[in-house]
Amino acid sequence: MSGNQFNASSTAAEVLEGVDLAGRRAVVTGASSGIGTETARALAAAGADVTMAVRNVDAGNRVAEQLRGGLGAGAGQLQVMHLDLANLSNVRAFASAWSGPLHILVNNAGVMAPPTLTRSSQGWETQFATNHIGHFALAQQLHGALAAANGARVVSVASIGHLFCPVVFDDLHYRFRPYDPWTSYGQSKCANVLFAVGAAKRWARDGITANALMPGNIGETALIRHIPADVLAAIASGKGGFALPAPKTIPQGAATSVLVAASPLVEGLSGRYFEDCAEAPVVPDRGDRTAGVAAYALDQDNAMRLWRVSEELLKLAS
Repeated sequence: MSGNQFNASSTAAEVLEGVDLAGRRAVVTGASSGIGTETARALAAAGADVTMAVRNVDAGNRVAEQLRGGLGAGAGQLQVMHLDLANLSNVRAFASAWSGPLHILVNNAGVMAPPTLTRSSQGWETQFATNHIGHFALAQQLHGALAAANGARVVSVASIGHLFCPVVFDDLHYRFRPYDPWTSYGQSKCANVLFAVGAAKRWARDGITANALMPGNIGETALIRHIPADVLAAIASGKGGFALPAPKTIPQGAATSVLVAASPLVEGLSGRYFEDCAEAPVVPDRGDRTAGVAAYALDQDNAMRLWRVSEELLKLAS
């Protein structure tokens, strides 16, 4: 990434200034709020035709209409499609409805730290089912469209939360260990990174690159809706058991997403983890770190094992 002038303070608009995405097509999951909305806006402003894949179509349409009002000349089209990542039938329907090449897939949607253990209809722990399996199934089913783009990029929005817990292959769904909302979140975010590592290896021959990223500490998004106010206060004060990076605005939070999705600075890079618009260093432990990536999240063997496990889970669910 030589010549990279962007950092933690950069915004999505700044990262894509001068980048021409005319003729490219993008899907952004979870695009009806937060950094998903800003990611969709920035890509469309640069000329891409963006599909906002959302669970609540009415909310998505309202957001899309607001975005259209602020887009200038040369902007791409915005459309809204229903996507519920926790519903595998709906994921299949979304992918089946897609036609033609797909140049950018931003796996942005997610759920964070439900206070009690909940499970999908398949019996999978909800965060792992939604944050990882739903996106894994979506990307798998859109693989043909990505390959047809001749240089597609897959973006996996992860988190520093991956430092809280690796993927525990022997107990993915908390059938033996006590449920904890933060280790569960961490496992799902680690899976997001490992998916990018696995896709980078398995899909390289199709011209597809895949990378993961940490958007930053953006406290004004719907992602925190499950977290009680007292827990949020403890986290903000540094008493929540882990430290937080410096806060970012939503436009700053979306900057790394659009850098990975569309910037020429990362052309050809794959299987990496980015934060603050730069590749993150590998760190040896969690400690009180507010940045960095764990080696276990970039491990090729872990990535290939997770890929196999995920495929098997989807087979059992079909």
